Amino acid sequence: MPEKTNDLLVFIGRFQPFHNSHYAVLQSALQRAKHVLVLVGSANRVRSPKNPFTAREREVMIRATFPKAGDRLRITPIKDYPYLEDLWLRGVQDAVDLAAREVGAEYVGIIGHTKDESSYYLKAFPQWEQIDVPNFEGRSATELRDLILSPNGPGTDLVLESALPAPCLHFVREFQRLPQFKTLVREYQFIQNYRNQYAACPYPPTFVTVDAVVVHSGHILLVERRAMPGEGLLALPGGFLGQDERLLDAAIRELKEETRLKLPVPVLKGSLRGSRVFDDPDRSQRGRTITHAFHFEFPTGPLPAVKGGDDARRAKWVSLSDFYALDGQMFEDHWHIGTSFLGGV
Repeated sequence: MPEKTNDLLVFIGRFQPFHNSHYAVLQSALQRAKHVLVLVGSANRVRSPKNPFTAREREVMIRATFPKAGDRLRITPIKDYPYLEDLWLRGVQDAVDLAAREVGAEYVGIIGHTKDESSYYLKAFPQWEQIDVPNFEGRSATELRDLILSPNGPGTDLVLESALPAPCLHFVREFQRLPQFKTLVREYQFIQNYRNQYAACPYPPTFVTVDAVVVHSGHILLVERRAMPGEGLLALPGGFLGQDERLLDAAIRELKEETRLKLPVPVLKGSLRGSRVFDDPDRSQRGRTITHAFHFEFPTGPLPAVKGGDDARRAKWVSLSDFYALDGQMFEDHWHIGTSFLGGV
């Protein structure tokens, strides 16, 4: 057993789900350090095939797997900021600083496995000792999610049984009985069918979309999505760029189709305050999708009538205070897009 050379070791991951490779890293951390802080990432992502379990559910799985760790094991959720990396770094640093103060830790380290570019975070904190450990059994959370969401009989159960700690396997099997799981399966199948449409292409396609951030008298215009992916979730009005359109024209067309906003096109163009490209490679599960968002603003005046249309089940004005509270509840990265124009999180 390694000597406990660190007062506090930090383990960062999404744990979707928590599997045996995660278990091996955490077990090693508990052997090496007096205290371990697990930071559960993507805590503000809406439930989806890529993020099927909430931060609280992942915490429950981890604690159930290490019931004897007691106060030595601390678990804290960490939010994603896909376009504001400094806020993510600050969130990690704040969580570690707080834990270090509470346990009186002087020597802090970060532990994990370097597998690909997604492991860059291990080198993002030079103030802490870096401990790189092997990937036990080479487990992949992506492959396990595919098995969970597309079960194919006894073989699937056996693979999951070999890959997940017993408490996590029990949690997953019970979760598969819930309505939320059935919704995830439908969305997973939709995404797989969507990807199959271009599976034969010589190169993976890149899709171009547009979104409208319309702010009027302290309110932002949102729509409720009518179809998958993200059926029922709030989103910004938007859609795919047409072959014969300019980006701004497409954004205004989608805005009018989805919200029935009666403002004339010249008025909308005159209220344009800015635009920005949002290109997080993981922003859409449908495939590589780059969106161009346009910010329209009307400082004062009565809110124009809106009504859902086209791909939107309904449209509504949401106060900015309520909008800020929607972190982790909106479609894809639309909350982050909106806040990037509004000037704060």
